[in-house]
Amino acid sequence: MLLRVVFQDDLRRTPQAKSTRQCLLSEHRITAPMLDRFKRSLESSRIVRMGAYEYIVSPLTDGIPQVDPAVLREVLDRILEIGDFKCDLLLAPEAMGIPLVAPLSLELGIPFTVVRERRYGLAQEVSVEQVTGYSKCEMFINGVGEGKRVVIVDDIVSTGGTLEAVIKALRSMRVQLVDVIVVIEKGGGRERLENEMGVHIKTLVRIEIKEGKVVLI
Repeated sequence: MLLRVVFQDDLRRTPQAKSTRQCLLSEHRITAPMLDRFKRSLESSRIVRMGAYEYIVSPLTDGIPQVDPAVLREVLDRILEIGDFKCDLLLAPEAMGIPLVAPLSLELGIPFTVVRERRYGLAQEVSVEQVTGYSKCEMFINGVGEGKRVVIVDDIVSTGGTLEAVIKALRSMRVQLVDVIVVIEKGGGRERLENEMGVHIKTLVRIEIKEGKVVLI
C-alpha cells in the first residue's frame, strides 16, 4: 500500500514517474501472475444468447455482478505497461470503456472523452453508426479537435463494429490515432480491422466460447 501512495506522488511531481511505474509493475508481476485474477473472472463468466450472438456477462464487460478492484488493478497495470500514451486525449466508447478510461486519466494526467449513445447537438459533434453482433445504434463524438493525438480504450472487440465506426470517424476528423487498446479479444474482429484499416490493435487476452463457457486462448 505504501508503494502505491509513493507512486501516485511521484507520477504528479517528478520526471522519474515512468521508471517508478516500471519498477512497481515488475514487483506486481513477481507477487501476482500476469492477469491471473482477471483470467479467473473471465472463465467464470456467464454466457447469454442474443439471437445467434453469444454475449459474455462479466464484471469488466458489464459491471455485474460486481467489479473486484484487484481485477481492475491488474487490467489497468497491464494497459499502462503496453500502451503508448504520448497523446492529448483518451477516448472510450460507452458504456464499459468508462471504468477503464477514468482511472487511466487519473494515473496519467491525460483528459478523456466518452463516445456517447446520445446526441447533444454541440458544435463539431460527429455522429457514428455502430453495428455490433447484437445491436445497431448511433453514437456521438464530442470534444475531439483536428490534429489531436488520441488513444482509444475499450473493454472488448468481437465483430469490430464499434471500433471500425469510431476509427473511421476519427480519421474523417483528421485526428492522429496514437494507439488502440482493448482488454478482451473475441472472434475475428481485431484481425479484420487490422487487415482492412491498417491499424494495430493491442489486446490483453483472447477468448472463445466453447459449449457455453469462456475459454482462454
